[in-house]
Amino acid sequence: MTRDKVELGLKANWKQFTILVIVNAFVGGMVGLERSIFPEFAHEVFGKESYTAILSFITAFGITKAITNYFTGKLANKFGRKNLLIAGWIIALPVPLLLMYAPSWGWVIFSNVLLGINQGLTWSSTVVMKIDLVGEKDRGFAMGLNEFAGYFAVGMVALLSGYIASEYGVTPYPFYLGLAIAVVGLLMSIIWVKDTRKFVHQESKTTQTEKFDNVFIETSFKNKTLSSVSQAGLINNLNDGMIWGLLPILLLSLNFDTDSIAVIASVYPAVWGIGQLFTGKMSDHFSKKKMLFYGMLLQGVVILLLPFSSNFYVLIGISALLGLGTALVYPTFLSTIASATQPHQRAESIGIFRLWRDLGYAFGAIISGIVADAFGIDASVYLIGCLTVISAFIIKLRMPKI
Repeated sequence: MTRDKVELGLKANWKQFTILVIVNAFVGGMVGLERSIFPEFAHEVFGKESYTAILSFITAFGITKAITNYFTGKLANKFGRKNLLIAGWIIALPVPLLLMYAPSWGWVIFSNVLLGINQGLTWSSTVVMKIDLVGEKDRGFAMGLNEFAGYFAVGMVALLSGYIASEYGVTPYPFYLGLAIAVVGLLMSIIWVKDTRKFVHQESKTTQTEKFDNVFIETSFKNKTLSSVSQAGLINNLNDGMIWGLLPILLLSLNFDTDSIAVIASVYPAVWGIGQLFTGKMSDHFSKKKMLFYGMLLQGVVILLLPFSSNFYVLIGISALLGLGTALVYPTFLSTIASATQPHQRAESIGIFRLWRDLGYAFGAIISGIVADAFGIDASVYLIGCLTVISAFIIKLRMPKI
């Protein structure tokens, strides 16, 4: 291959692809830092009792990440994927320090605004760069590897931060881990990651997919495939926001200790991550519509079972099944979006999908917090579970076969 020739495919670009997988593991690790310890952190350090107040950090994170996803997708062709990735890591550097030394809850909220910007820039960039590299054949597999790396890291860092918190206290020691993650992620992105815009130009020469006049309207509402995926992405992260914020509180109410909570909370993203090694590849060969329907349905049913469970091993099983349901849909969301859009519009369409998907974090935190304060945690769980089942049937009834 000559210097100027661009060859699409996983085999031809495996070195750069591997670097991006590792970088995305560090991206996921930044979120895992808060996953198992934050409700306890809010209560012990700042005396937060209201569920709505405790979940406000997820609201701030979700809204900021969603908006950043949109602009990352829109600006990726103009400024370059690598530049946006590096900017995201620079913004991550102060986050652990703010959490260590925050004098008030407002500073904690601000740190999660920065974390949302970091995640929107870094995760969106790595997703788009991998899709650029592999071409049409291996998109699902590529997204499976990307999401595996990110969410397996979420689970492992959640477990590790929970262990550190139980041994040394909820602050500051768990947050030193976040500082190390941010520094290494930044250095890797500067030194080894290469921009992938030239791969988009190569693929656009042979694509048969037509351009949209208005990418936002088509992705959000008009195109039956893209809009079905967008609503499911929103509901998926709506229930994830509830699990993130309320599951540790629910487990505390059942008198589980910090170590047990960390184990249960980490199984869900770990299975979610590992499962995508297989479900991503499956989406290249099996019906994407069926995978999305059954994945969302499984999530909804499992969430509805949560209030009936108090046994440690049953809760681990529920956490694992929820992870499996999420694994079925997460890489399939992205590969479906990529398949249904023209290469030059792909980054923008993915950014719009991720805007709606990550707004689900904010909606989930707000809705579940308000309902939990008014009617109890069980009522909040039932509501979110029902919404997830409804989302599955929207896919079944609206989305064309793909």
